Amino acid sequence: MSAVETTVKAAPRVARLLPFLFFALAIALLLTTPFLPNYYVRVVNGLLIYILLGIGLNIVIGYAGLLDLGFVAFYAVGAYTYGLLASPQLDLHLPFLLIVVIAALLGMLTGILLGMPVLKLRGDYLAIVTLGFGEIIRIVINNLDWLTGGPQGIARLDKASIAGLEIARPGEIYWLLVVTVILTAVVVWRMEHSILGKAWAAIREDQDAARGIGINTTNAKLAAFATSATIGSIAGVIFAASQRFVSPESFTLQESVLIVLMIVIGGIGNILGIVAGAAILILLPEVLREFAEWRILFLGLLMIALIIIRPGGLVPRTFGPGQFFRRLIGK
Repeated sequence: MSAVETTVKAAPRVARLLPFLFFALAIALLLTTPFLPNYYVRVVNGLLIYILLGIGLNIVIGYAGLLDLGFVAFYAVGAYTYGLLASPQLDLHLPFLLIVVIAALLGMLTGILLGMPVLKLRGDYLAIVTLGFGEIIRIVINNLDWLTGGPQGIARLDKASIAGLEIARPGEIYWLLVVTVILTAVVVWRMEHSILGKAWAAIREDQDAARGIGINTTNAKLAAFATSATIGSIAGVIFAASQRFVSPESFTLQESVLIVLMIVIGGIGNILGIVAGAAILILLPEVLREFAEWRILFLGLLMIALIIIRPGGLVPRTFGPGQFFRRLIGK
């Protein structure tokens, strides 16, 4: 038997083993991360926050096909909700879980308020309006000195606690993020395969045809914006609780663009793709930190190469979590 024939026969076996290898690596990283030095745990925490943000924005961009460049506004809503309700700023000091609920509701309301004026917009026009919305929120926060602290932000935020258990150190924040990301991913994945998810897919492919077959595109779009905004606000609460400080500098247009790039590079409409995209755009700059003068250039060249080689993203839409676990159990 030639070497070529051996390689061809071995390829399917290697392909079947890949899900096991990735799953084993993920479990190993999950269990060992809390025991790493605090710097590495903080880096992973940042990665998990961006994965959570990517899952939220993916609902609008990946599932419903609506380009949103103002997603960071919902992130800011959640962060400043925690900043105002768990600090000396208003001297309220509410419990962490109550603030999460309030932030989720405020984020949902903000998402609906954004969605209503842009229901008839598509493509570039939608992107411009949402971009403007994100900048408006940032400028308002930056100028409301009496409430938000203006450019100086809000400091001395309360430590988060759940059922009397304090969550302040990087390792504790890590487990909070792991649970939140897993629960959010499961809920969003289920939504993708629900009737609402099918409506989003129809709108993504052709809005007019979706309306023609009886889909209420108005309600479906508003549901996409509301769900996306809710997840973004929850991510903002956890971010503020982990930093114990919030300022407008954390919610610039660059953050929105970064989240969009994560989705595009990793794979639009795919939760696994979001994880892959976040790993590249968040972890790679940390790995290349020693090459401070060249790392952004290298990252830019890598993004160009990935988009040219894999225009559909690193993980195709057809290979989602369901297909991954079916491969894992051998079906």
